[in-house]
Amino acid sequence: MLSRLARNLTFQVLVAVTIGVLIGVVAPDTGKALKPIGDTFINLVKMVITPIIFLTIVHGIASMADLRKLGRVGGKALLYFEIVSTLALAIGLVIVNVTKPGAGLDISAMATGDVSKYTTAGQEQSMLEFLLHIVPSNVVAAFASGELLPVVFFSVLFGVALTAVGDAGRDLIDLLVRLQAVFFRIVHIVMKVAPLGALGAMAYTVGAFGLKTLLPLGRLMLDVYATMAVFIFVVLALICRAFGFRLWPFLRYIREEILLVLGTSSSEAALPRMLEKLERYGCARPVVGLVIPTGYSFNLDGTSIYLSMAAIFIAQVYGIDLSVGEQLTLLGILMLTSKGAAGVTGSGFIVLASTLAATRTVPVEGVALLLGVDRFMSEARAITNLIGNGVATLVVSRSEGAFDDTKRVIAEEEMRRGASV
Repeated sequence: MLSRLARNLTFQVLVAVTIGVLIGVVAPDTGKALKPIGDTFINLVKMVITPIIFLTIVHGIASMADLRKLGRVGGKALLYFEIVSTLALAIGLVIVNVTKPGAGLDISAMATGDVSKYTTAGQEQSMLEFLLHIVPSNVVAAFASGELLPVVFFSVLFGVALTAVGDAGRDLIDLLVRLQAVFFRIVHIVMKVAPLGALGAMAYTVGAFGLKTLLPLGRLMLDVYATMAVFIFVVLALICRAFGFRLWPFLRYIREEILLVLGTSSSEAALPRMLEKLERYGCARPVVGLVIPTGYSFNLDGTSIYLSMAAIFIAQVYGIDLSVGEQLTLLGILMLTSKGAAGVTGSGFIVLASTLAATRTVPVEGVALLLGVDRFMSEARAITNLIGNGVATLVVSRSEGAFDDTKRVIAEEEMRRGASV
């Protein structure tokens, strides 16, 4: 029993995260020195993300007889993304106005940092530039830099063209299927060192920023975590129920991916496995291949909650009483900017800084107040984003009649028996 537990990835990652926290608390310098381990693991995952997305989308489209269905799936996914992410923004605004975590805080006693690089990036990344950037000028460069939306765009075009050539492309489709199997095997190999990656990333986070940085902003952290929990266990649970799913069994099914994201603070770390596991859970491959990669840029529920709460928090700290109209304006701008900076490193700060600059009602320099705790809240954002995209895939699959309940029952039964999933 003990040896079986020790081989379980969920248990290994959980132990690694715990050890990482302890190292960061007891020996901060050692924790900071472990950063390369976490970075190396993230790079290992990123190494295979774009090839897997390309192969999954192309194979999915090639196996879809009716290309009109492709447009319908994409349209449903984008509509779902916009509705649910806007709801997440609104929930964040409501709760932060009720709890008021920033009221009465002494700015002079709070640690700040340099946010110039984020404000500069926010100015550089406009919505128009973001839309133009979806079409890559160099496909190879898009693959090399790991830019998801350009890769998704090219993959869809390639899949449509491959389908259009008919029998002439059959041999290429067979080759792509074999290549896909190879890349998923690479993912399985990489996951063997996932506990080490989680340990290194968590040790660095705690060692570099320290648990003491949480104290002045502990109320904001508590409110953000509570809001995301409400969003997951109420909003997403109700959405699941409406489409014939139960959220808790699904969360148990992806528990390894959730813990992986917790340890690395990156939802990308779990992307390749989510593609594979959602298909095994019953979602059709074409839907999985299109919804998950697109959702990583357009369906950032956790990020949406954080952005709306952080913006109002800064206003509260500075004693700025925003009217309902000003908050609705802020909500509208966030609906656009949260998409415009998707996929950019440090996108949370970039979006927040550019949004505050656009509204001109809340000081942009207030973003610096959040630097100390942002890393600790990034885990909650990433986990919420991961779960949100998983639920989105279930919903779109069900609405398309492209979900196999038999696979779901088998997957949940294996999970209950403690089998490796």
